[in-house]
Amino acid sequence: MKIGIAGVAGRMGRMLAAEVQAAEGAELSGGTEAPGSPFIGADLGTLAGTSETGITVTDSAGTMIEATDVIIDFTAPQVTMAHARLAASHGTAMVIGTTGFSAEQLRELHEFGDKHVIVHAANFSVGVNLLLGLTEQAASVLGEDYDIEIVEMHHRHKVDAPSGTALAMGEAAAAGRKVNLADVSTRVRDGHTGPRPAGNIGFATLRGGGVVGEHTVMFAADGERFELTHKAADRSVFAAGAVRAAIWAGSQGPGYYSMRDVLGFS
Repeated sequence: MKIGIAGVAGRMGRMLAAEVQAAEGAELSGGTEAPGSPFIGADLGTLAGTSETGITVTDSAGTMIEATDVIIDFTAPQVTMAHARLAASHGTAMVIGTTGFSAEQLRELHEFGDKHVIVHAANFSVGVNLLLGLTEQAASVLGEDYDIEIVEMHHRHKVDAPSGTALAMGEAAAAGRKVNLADVSTRVRDGHTGPRPAGNIGFATLRGGGVVGEHTVMFAADGERFELTHKAADRSVFAAGAVRAAIWAGSQGPGYYSMRDVLGFS
């Protein structure tokens, strides 16, 4: 499976490149960076900290996509959307770990999934995807006597909040209760907020240091509190999951898939 990496010189991009090189059944076919990047022309293996590949970083996404079966993209919403349009025009499958999409951008990605292979997940960790399933199950069992709060913490450089993974956990909890998250979520509390609405799903966001990613879903009742927590200590768990998804995507028909599909949890 020929796999290309968008944003290959970033922290995640380098881990993805190394993971592709180590994975059975995968071949690193290319990598991109933005025009003007000092990494243009660098060897992908050198960037990944492995052996030289003879393949260099390019600023032409189209060139990489033409030579690729699956592109992995952990960049930014506008960049990912441009890559998705190019991938669709070439029939190239896409694995997307970018977060922070608008509702309109998500609709467009779903439309691409009608004719092309898209695997989109807020988090590619196996543990996080297990947690999503457990969150949905717990929310379906525990009634509105249990208030749901989702707390997440990431490194100081993360630009979107709440994290895509936290929002995915909120969606899982809402699905368990058969409600629309947008109708019941509170993302900010400040000042005199009044009593907590019954059935509400709350979010709290923390940023600091080099925290890779920590998420907790709390179910709090008057007499007890039940918590589900995942802590990532190394970004390599996301890279390994994304490459696993890319290899899986190469043998699928058109569809808009999640990591839960890849793992068989759906």
